[in-house]
Amino acid sequence: MESRCCRVLVLAPTRELSGQILDSFRAYGRHLRISAALAIGGVPMGGQVRTLLNGVDVLAATPGRLLDLVKSNAVRLGEVEFLVLDEADRMLDMGFIDDIRKIVAKLPARRQTLLFSATMPHAIVELARAMLRDPVKLAATATGPTVARIEQRIVRVERAAKTAMLADILKRETIDRALVFTRTKHGADRVVRSLGKAGIAAQAIHGNKSQNQRSRALAGFRKGEVRTLVATDIAARGIDVDGISHVVNFELPNVPETYVHRIGRTARVGAKGVAISLCDAEEAALLRDIEKLIRLSIPTTDHSCLKHDPEKWVPFFGKRSCAGNEAEQEDDSRINHSAPARQRRQSAKESRSMRPHAHALARQRHREATPRQQDRHEQQRNAPGGLPAFLLRNVRA
Repeated sequence: MESRCCRVLVLAPTRELSGQILDSFRAYGRHLRISAALAIGGVPMGGQVRTLLNGVDVLAATPGRLLDLVKSNAVRLGEVEFLVLDEADRMLDMGFIDDIRKIVAKLPARRQTLLFSATMPHAIVELARAMLRDPVKLAATATGPTVARIEQRIVRVERAAKTAMLADILKRETIDRALVFTRTKHGADRVVRSLGKAGIAAQAIHGNKSQNQRSRALAGFRKGEVRTLVATDIAARGIDVDGISHVVNFELPNVPETYVHRIGRTARVGAKGVAISLCDAEEAALLRDIEKLIRLSIPTTDHSCLKHDPEKWVPFFGKRSCAGNEAEQEDDSRINHSAPARQRRQSAKESRSMRPHAHALARQRHREATPRQQDRHEQQRNAPGGLPAFLLRNVRA
């Protein structure tokens, strides 16, 4: 092997995934005398430069750090025989495509290129075709895009109630390890802080964290010291941890294929898993796109159903919806919908007549008011010129 060269170049979107790729090469090739190295950001570059001096068979790298090494002449790409893009759909999207094009331009024209991904959106497929010659597609997948062993659920909830709902899920479910997804880095940190206030220990992993912080969080999650890990989509592409029993989508992804990648973190190696998504009104269109992609109608439960009837937590797995307002149920129960129209109208009129009038309710609330509230009402009645109570103190002063 020539100095500062590599035969196989494997590019991945995250540092964690690059490290796992390196570990796999070393494990599978331990009897083949394969030399392998890692080139990732977040750590000093000096050690990586020294490792590459004599050349390596395999280089696992993230695009940004690889370009830094190329610019400093620490690595040459003219001898690459195999280019591998892991998580190719993410590597070819707008976040990485410019770096990928710069790297590909430095590679030999005669090489073999391999793309690996669980999903390949149409736009990414077209982009990949422009980079390849006479490509062959190999698919090793089940009949549907998602694994049948994953129990998928949707909880419809208002945006402001999502944090409380997430805490309830983590407390009520039997969880070995839970991976929670947010769209943004700041959102991940907010979720961790909110869970901490609810008494649930959690760690965040995203691009704003240092490499040491990310490594510690992931190591704690693997060992089971931290049962809840909150991650963004890009960071989670590098998470390959056994025993993830639950995946929770705190926010639905903007790209439906990303949903497949997210829930694919659970139900691995024959195990079963649960994927729960919190969906607010603004995410309804995203949910429809996801169901269209996976060709499955995901069972849905309303947040109010779980809140008013905690016993529904266990059987809500397969429910499409639940009854909403209890008062509306009670009113509807007084009306016999199988009776003639005139009788139904009369029943509805009687049910309305049973409700107390507004002024009667006001009198009742006044009688039940605390002494402090009664004093405030008395001040308001005696206030000069109809001044509100909070100004009355200034007038009398």
